[in-house]
Amino acid sequence: MNLTRLMALGTLASHGPLHGHQIRRLAEVSDVGRWGGVSVGALYRELRLMEGEGLIRAIRTEQVGRRPARTVYSITGEGKLELALLRERAFRSQEVGPDPLGVALTFAMHGADRQQVTAWLAARRAVYAAVADDLAASRQRLLREGHIDRLAAANMRRGELGCRAEVAWHDELAGELQELPDEAWPGSSDATGQKQDTT
Repeated sequence: MNLTRLMALGTLASHGPLHGHQIRRLAEVSDVGRWGGVSVGALYRELRLMEGEGLIRAIRTEQVGRRPARTVYSITGEGKLELALLRERAFRSQEVGPDPLGVALTFAMHGADRQQVTAWLAARRAVYAAVADDLAASRQRLLREGHIDRLAAANMRRGELGCRAEVAWHDELAGELQELPDEAWPGSSDATGQKQDTT
């Protein structure tokens, strides 16, 4: 699904005619690139594509002082239909993305250095904790300043809770790893159930 297109069409539908820079600023203020997977850098290219497809139309060009001229876009009837389709797909989506860590933990731990794995997991936990704290602070600030509505705030809370769930899982795994005896660590003969070759 093209999330940049969904964000841009939704923004034009809810805010009325805007130029690309205004749409980009709304995306940046909400930090949708990080929590929503929207490619903010691809916005201008997407606007040109949507204009070519008749989903949006340029209604005027504005220039303030020495700033570059900016094209103001509005959503068309076709764009509203596309938005409705994208919105329905988003609500029906139950995709779970690839999980490199899960694959590594399940299939690729033989011979892994225990201290290195513990350090990697601690660093990964720290990132999730920092992102959760940042999302919480950003959500509260953006809501207080009126940059987002309650639905957008609830969605940011969803992202925060996802990060906090990862933190809790990392804490559980760290406890498991602390209790795991050395002979049960992947790669040892006891853990694999195979005897080491003594010949």
